[in-house]
Amino acid sequence: MKADKKLDCYGLLCPVPIIRTAKAVKEMKVGEILEVSSTDAGIREDMPAWCRTTGQEFLGLEEEGEVIKAYVRKARE
Repeated sequence: MKADKKLDCYGLLCPVPIIRTAKAVKEMKVGEILEVSSTDAGIREDMPAWCRTTGQEFLGLEEEGEVIKAYVRKARE
């Protein structure tokens, strides 16, 4: 998936990837896609839950070895 912005959260544990995601999304334009790379397995559940509570669009996950990439589209301000 092509991302407009990438966020490296390698080695960081919950809740840091979600906190950094929230900050990055605030700086993006509606419609842009953020790729979050994480090694924290909790992101599989945390990212979709964060998107539901904030109104952003969760686009899915890709796993490459120990790295989990989560994709979020900014759906609203």
